[in-house]
Amino acid sequence: MTARKLVRCAVYTRKSTEHNLDLEFNSLDAQREACEAYIKSQIHEGWVLIPDHYDDGGISGGSLNRPDLQRLLSDIRAGKVDTVVVYKVDRLTRSLTDFAKLVELFDAHVVSFVSITQAFNTTSSMGRLTLNVLLSFAQFEREVIGERVRDKIAASKAKGLWMGGNAPLGYDNREKKLLILPEEAETVRLIFLRYLELGSVGLLLQDLRHRGIKTKRRVWASGKTVGGVWFGKGALTYLLKNPIYIGKILHREQIHIGNHDPIIDQEVFGAVQLKIKKNTVDRKLKLRSSPYLLTGVLFDSAGNRMSPSHTVKKGVRYRYYVSQGLLQNRGATEVGELTRASAPDLEETVAAFLHQAMKVSRPLEDSLKGLIGRITLFKAGLKIALLGQSDTPDAATGSQIVMLPWHSKVTRMEKGIVHAPSLSPSSDAKARDTLLAAIGMARIWLKKLVEGETVSQIATQDGRSERQIRVLLNLAFLPPRHVEAVLHGSAEIDTVTNVARNVPILWPEMSVKNTQPSA
Repeated sequence: MTARKLVRCAVYTRKSTEHNLDLEFNSLDAQREACEAYIKSQIHEGWVLIPDHYDDGGISGGSLNRPDLQRLLSDIRAGKVDTVVVYKVDRLTRSLTDFAKLVELFDAHVVSFVSITQAFNTTSSMGRLTLNVLLSFAQFEREVIGERVRDKIAASKAKGLWMGGNAPLGYDNREKKLLILPEEAETVRLIFLRYLELGSVGLLLQDLRHRGIKTKRRVWASGKTVGGVWFGKGALTYLLKNPIYIGKILHREQIHIGNHDPIIDQEVFGAVQLKIKKNTVDRKLKLRSSPYLLTGVLFDSAGNRMSPSHTVKKGVRYRYYVSQGLLQNRGATEVGELTRASAPDLEETVAAFLHQAMKVSRPLEDSLKGLIGRITLFKAGLKIALLGQSDTPDAATGSQIVMLPWHSKVTRMEKGIVHAPSLSPSSDAKARDTLLAAIGMARIWLKKLVEGETVSQIATQDGRSERQIRVLLNLAFLPPRHVEAVLHGSAEIDTVTNVARNVPILWPEMSVKNTQPSA
């Protein structure tokens, strides 16, 4: 008598919400217990339970993007599973399209599928028909529930109710009602007023860093802490445009009167919106007339957009592209291999490629339209996604991908704001604000060093190079009279780097035995 072949069974369980998952015996345990009992009843058929647990708690069945489900599918591809056992079909998926993909995968690896409360067999056409009918109703149920939830949220927000979620800076969420937190509310008012004074989000970011102001810090029920980090440009712009601060609630581009108290006056909020709108228009007009031909299609290797910028050294203007990851002071893991590159070098390389390889005779600004979808910058070259091509399509975009050799030329550029007789008063004020922000940041770095942090740790936190930290750190030792002169506008404005390199060892107004700056 031949030995019966073993059928390795994997039990998959799922629960859509986290409600009651912390109980000693929850829904996932109940599903698994029932499935294990069914497998034991089939022991005469050679069924054995795989000890690995595949449990997705608090995750919807609307997609296949579930950690333990993906782990199960990986084990199926590796040939470790013969049968997948679930309590009900909708535990595996509620989407008919996703189910078709799963059945195709199961068939390709000769894996059976069993629902212990719904008798059918996926190896027959009738079994598949039964499953498709069941899943059609499961998908319909999920979509109806989603519509009801969306309608309820819309109706509640129309009445001005806060429908949960993370409370914005300045408020606390208590029993689904927003209450003002006085200390945070003062921070919000300061952010709005300083934006009107400084006139740009970039300068405001520097000012908030100088003041040590960070995003709202939250502690989840699990004990995990989120927030409490430096503002990014996107988060700060969203805060400035959020009507929640004038007592209103936004829902799908419709603004409703909220039942919470405002933090910002309507006049101040309106002035901020006009300023943001004007800056947006000015930026678009500037980009249209900009000589930066790769704007909008150039990205660093981490996916950050490369924005146009320039500097002036000894009367010569240098154009380059700089990563938004660097401009927004993102962490070292969130910036690409190159954060700054010469604009003429990149543009000449792309133009030569289009003219020679693609046989395009038009100027670069005309050739880009309809030909290039995206350019990714690496140390060793450029990854160019060509539109309308299909020889070697990229899986994500369907575009043809071309790797173009390119190496950044070593060009020493002076960083900072340049003082020149032609600068307007507004430019002079911006240069002064930039220098003051750099001084404040240098003092923060000095404090961290005194408290025991290393230059390497500070550089990683602030997304800067160690060399830049060491050079600008000198600004923390500027004589008080010099700082006051910059603050009052009576000092001649030089580049930030030059000021840092020329900080005197001894302060003129102090004796040799008292040479340390005050806190």
